[in-house]
Amino acid sequence: MNEKDILKLIENDPWMMNVLSVAKSVALPDWMIGAGFVRNKVWDFLHGYNNKEVPTADIDLIFYDPTDVSEEKEELLNRLLQEKLNINWSVKNQARMHLKHNKTKPYKNTEEALAEWVEIPTCVAVRLEENGTLKLFAPHGIDDLVNLVVRPTLSQTNNLELFWERIKSKEWEKKWPKLIIKTN
Repeated sequence: MNEKDILKLIENDPWMMNVLSVAKSVALPDWMIGAGFVRNKVWDFLHGYNNKEVPTADIDLIFYDPTDVSEEKEELLNRLLQEKLNINWSVKNQARMHLKHNKTKPYKNTEEALAEWVEIPTCVAVRLEENGTLKLFAPHGIDDLVNLVVRPTLSQTNNLELFWERIKSKEWEKKWPKLIIKTN
């Protein structure tokens, strides 16, 4: 499985394309949808599951806007998107997420922030471009994702407690028994 295959999976999924269209409609700067939206779709496919919707607790819509880093804007966007499409949204401005991640400098853009998420196969996102094509973002590549390997990103190797907590709380090994968990 390669990047084109992943994009084709998403493109052939009417529910996912609708989610992306709704996200695009709010015209956020440097936006993308990541985490379980893409990761779970790939893992489901590789496990032979055929769900109508991607099994994810919420839609992780991230964007980058240093001109307004208020949580109020994110809350407003969550409500707006929920009105447009009644699913759980988690909208986060990556221009302020360096504070949550105890970084001294803000991220330069959304993709740099995406690279700092906890697990490598979670650091994958997609955007519906203006011309209607899909663009995949995978700052660590897709090898771990398509080989069902779950390992922490380099920035998280000193915080394996969070890594293991997420794996346990999300019950990934129960949902996707072919996963290979690694800490190196």
